Amino acid sequence: MRNIALRLRYDGSAYHGWQRQADLPTVQQTVEDAIAKILGHSVHVTGCGRTDAGVHALRYCANFRSDCTIPIGKVPLALNARLPGDIAVTDACEVDAGFNAIGSCIQKEYIYKILNSRIPDPFLDKRVCFYPSRLDIDEMRAAAKAFEGTHDFAAVRSVGTETKTTVRTVYWCDAEREGDLITVRVCADGFLYNMVRAMVGTMVYASYGKLRAEDIPALLETRDRRLTGPTMPPQGLYMHRVWYDGPAGEMMADT
Repeated sequence: MRNIALRLRYDGSAYHGWQRQADLPTVQQTVEDAIAKILGHSVHVTGCGRTDAGVHALRYCANFRSDCTIPIGKVPLALNARLPGDIAVTDACEVDAGFNAIGSCIQKEYIYKILNSRIPDPFLDKRVCFYPSRLDIDEMRAAAKAFEGTHDFAAVRSVGTETKTTVRTVYWCDAEREGDLITVRVCADGFLYNMVRAMVGTMVYASYGKLRAEDIPALLETRDRRLTGPTMPPQGLYMHRVWYDGPAGEMMADT
């Protein structure tokens, strides 16, 4: 039995997230259906994270098991011929039997894009968060740094998927502005439900003086979601990078 890892990218605008749901279009179902058309039988595809409705991925890893004899180099071409234009498989490799796209992941990076302009851009519709009120990038950057380190992040998560612990390690969190586009980058060993979107909302609050960057560690200690910023809209969020050891790590690295 082969264990095949895929590198994908997708625009999540038309999907209700990665995870298969009854009677709703999802990225997982679309990829599984494409694989089934090639193999002639159904497979289960494991993704590296549960992106929500409207969330995108610039770099995403998934794996499935099959006895198929298709040469690994032809797997992306075969799948892309059966996938819609908003999902693409950019690479594939064979991994060891114990590899699991979510369980073997070492760390992940998300980015969040804000179009901070009074005028919307129709070409960025559904791909950025349009925010017309002026944001203070210096205050946002200071707030971002306050999230770095190992903390209990219960105060910046939504009620949703159950988890054994709400403690995570954020390796870096920063914000930068290029013209009217603000990009927030967050890398951690794992993420809670809506964690990045709530972190960005807290950074926006800091921009307006509704809280201070130096308040954030104490706010995290309260574990009270009501005290931090709002959950930002999904369309600005992208899974950006994922890290692994071995062949999957080489496939997912910068190219």
